[in-house]
This record gives sequence, C-alpha cells and structure tokens, in this order.
Amino acid sequence: MPKNFKNPILPGFYPDPSICRVGDTYYMVNSSFEWYPGLPIHKSKDLVNWEKIGHGLHRIDQIVYKDGLKNSNGIFAPTIRYHKGTFYIITTMVGQKGNFILTAKNPAGPWSDPIWIKDAPGIDPSLFWDDDDRCYYTGAGIIDNSGNKWPGKNGIWMQEINPDTGVLLGEKKQLTYGHASNARWAEGPHLYKINGEYLLLIGEGGTGEYHAVTVFNSTALWGPYIPNHANPIMTHRHLGKTHLIGQTGHADLVETQTGDWWSVLLAKRQIKGFVTLARETFLAKVEMTKQESGVTPIFNPGIGLLQKQQERPNLPWTPVPKLKERDDFDGENLNLEWNFLRTPRFNWYSQNDGQMVIQLRPEKITELVNPSFIAKRTHNFNYLAKTKLIFNAKNENEKSGLVIYRRHGNNYQLLKSKKEIILIKAFQKDNKGEFLPEIVAKIPFKKEKVILGVKVEGLKAQFMYGENEEGLKTLGEVQDYTIVSDNIAEKFNGVYIGMYATSSGSKSKNEAKFDWFSMIGND
Repeated sequence: MPKNFKNPILPGFYPDPSICRVGDTYYMVNSSFEWYPGLPIHKSKDLVNWEKIGHGLHRIDQIVYKDGLKNSNGIFAPTIRYHKGTFYIITTMVGQKGNFILTAKNPAGPWSDPIWIKDAPGIDPSLFWDDDDRCYYTGAGIIDNSGNKWPGKNGIWMQEINPDTGVLLGEKKQLTYGHASNARWAEGPHLYKINGEYLLLIGEGGTGEYHAVTVFNSTALWGPYIPNHANPIMTHRHLGKTHLIGQTGHADLVETQTGDWWSVLLAKRQIKGFVTLARETFLAKVEMTKQESGVTPIFNPGIGLLQKQQERPNLPWTPVPKLKERDDFDGENLNLEWNFLRTPRFNWYSQNDGQMVIQLRPEKITELVNPSFIAKRTHNFNYLAKTKLIFNAKNENEKSGLVIYRRHGNNYQLLKSKKEIILIKAFQKDNKGEFLPEIVAKIPFKKEKVILGVKVEGLKAQFMYGENEEGLKTLGEVQDYTIVSDNIAEKFNGVYIGMYATSSGSKSKNEAKFDWFSMIGND
C-alpha cells in the first residue's frame, strides 16, 4: 500500500474537473468539447485511483453535435453534484443551445435528456443547495452591462433555480468580476457553505500561463462577496513558463468522510517547452483555515504548489482495473475509452467476431464533421501505438488506417490505399484559413493485411508498417509531434489516436476491419 500518490490523477485530456462525494465514494466529471460520448464520469474510493464508469451524454438523441461544430466548441466546464438521491450535471453546449442540466439516479447512467435553461447567459454553470434545500445557479458572465471596462473582463452571477425543471427564479445578481482590478476571465464558479460562511471559488486569468484559483467570502448568501486576502489561493503564474507544471486553475473542493479537504484542478505538464497532453486533472491537499478574510482554503500547506508526488489522502487504498493496453474488440460493447468526433448519426461501425468493422464514408478527418474515426485519448509523453488492419481498397479514393488527431487542421494519417501505404501530414498554419494535407512519405503495398504503428518519444513521432508486429519497418522521416501540441494547435481539446476509414468525398460500400488496437505508454 503506497504512502504517496502521483500527479496527475487523470493523465491526458481531462480538463475542468468537478467532484462530489456520496458516502465513501467520489465521482468526477470533465469537459469533453467536440468529442462524443461527452462528459466522462469517473469514480473513486481514495481520490487517487479512478475508474471510468460512463458518460453524461451517451445517447445520440440527447444532443446532436452537429457537423460544422468547431474545434474546441461543444461541452464546456461541467459541475457534478448530488442532492437527495439524484445526481446532477450542469454544463454548457458552446456553439449550439447553451446551458443545460442532466440528472441520474446512478452516475454510471442512464442520464436524462438535457433540461435546457432559458435566459442563462455565459458558460461554466454550477449548482448549490443551501440549508433550506433551495438551489442556486452560479455562472460566468456579466449581466449588469458593465463589461468592456478592461480587456477580458468577466464576472460571476447568481440566480435561484429549480434544478429539476431548469427554470430560473427571481432576480439575477452579479457577485464579482474577479479578485482584483483588471482581473481577467472570471469563470468556473463553485459555491460552498463551510462553517456557516459562504465561500465562492472561481478560476481566473484564462486557461493559459496566468491561470489561477481565487476565493470570495460572504456571511450572507447574496453577498457581498469579498475577495480573500490570500488570493490567488492556487497558481503557478509567478513561476514563469519553464516550470514543468503550469497553467493551474479551474478547481473544485470536496470534504472526505474523515473531515479532510482536497481539491481537484487542471494543470498542464510540459516537455521541452511544449504541452502535448493538454489539460490534465491534478489533486491537491487543502487545509480549510479561518483567517481575517474568513474561511480560507490553503492549497498544499507549506508548499503552495502542485506536486508531482505527495502523501495520499487518508482513505482506504482502493485500486481499480488498469486501462486496457490492447483492445481485441471481443466484447459486446465498445470500451468506454473510445470516442467519436461529433455525434455519429447512425452506427457506421460494429464490433463483432473479434474485429472492429468501420464503414467507409465520404467524410474526411480534415473536415468539421463526424468522420469514420474511433479514437482514444493519449496519456503519455512517450507511447507506442499499433493496430492490425484488414482492408482492400477498390478505388483510389478509399483509404483506412491510423490517425493522430488534435484538430481537423493538425493531424497525422498513416493510411493504406489501393496500392500504397501513405503518411499524410495536415498542418493548418496559425489554425486558420485554407490548408492542403501533404503526403510526406509513401511505399508500394498491395497486401490485404498490414500492421500500422507509431512510436512517439517526446516531440518526435516515427511511423511504421509491416506484415507482423515484430518486423515493422519505418515509413518516412521522424515527424514533428509539436503540431498537435497546445503551443501550436491551441484551444481546449487534447490529442487522440485511433482508427479511421474514408472514401474521400464519394459514396462507398466498402469497409475496413481492425483486428486489434494497442497503446502502451513508457513514461
């Protein structure tokens, strides 16, 4: 039984964590943006070992992520809460209808249809129940027409809500614009009542270098909410760009059954100055102190920074099954780690007889659509991914294979065509305007079966192919992995890798079969 735990507790693309406890079990949800199923949900007994149990958006009839939904639009910053036998997730669908609530009796699902909230401007909604069981909505936005006084000005507002109908009640009130004059991008609010006081915790400074967590205190529900003198209570903004863990913020708090406090929050790890794993979920010890400002959370007392390793929570150590390194597609249902870009309108894939069968469709990975692409998050700086493909292209437009994807304009495609294995690099300079995917390597290949692979080591990626796993040959030069990093691809989503098939704009009745897929991290 280990004494310490390692951060991040959820490595890879798991931003904007929100957490709640029911009895001795903890539940966490994260943003998912344009990826479907949306709102991944994990559970844990010890705050360190987390098991994915489902998704809040898991049916195609709940919300359709429409074609044209932009990179890093979709499902933003959710909050998960539990009240009197019901779980609630409240979140925002950016690029479509705005803020909504989902409910469930079992956090593994099924979850309800969205309960859309009218007249709820802004993003990052949260729910808070006071002692009288009345519920309150807090969100990020300015509702008093005081915006534009300085660049990035935003605020937190509150209104009573019926969480079961989504109806807002009474008047809205602006609570804060941030902890200081010229504060930027106040967002991600969570309201708590601790020792008889109201504590409003928010994120500030954007989700980049100046990200931070701040708190506000009030003796009354409706305020005034006074910035705490300890602010920012968590940030790495003062460490510059070279610290290996940076851009910390967007936190949530949870009290354990033993009375201890912990926080989940996002941060980014870098390798040689680049962020290739996007925003990840970290864990920090919190001491809930009483100071001049009132209740004051102190993050990692005596240190004040996120730690790669620290003493774990005083909870029963409860390991969970490790993520499958190899998927042989031998189950009835798709493993929860697999995602799609936007919503598949019908099942263009099937998992049967130990194979993943994917229909070729006109949609391309370089378009803002739902292509025939099934992918999973990367979790490591260094990893080896491989898949066995069984595919006969009947026409030159038909291709299938392995794709590393960050956005429609930043990806690598290792594909089998009618007569060749080709490596395509899509790079949209400055993430705007037209771009032309480039074939950077190719080799004649006409056999039906092939192993496709990639070895990623930090900022480099070497693609491979062959007829068996042991005899893979390199294809082309070592490629630049930084094109899928935060530094170049920008915005909010993360890096995925997976299986792809396309008929490149034309209709096709062909299909590609994948016998297995493996991904092994080694850092």
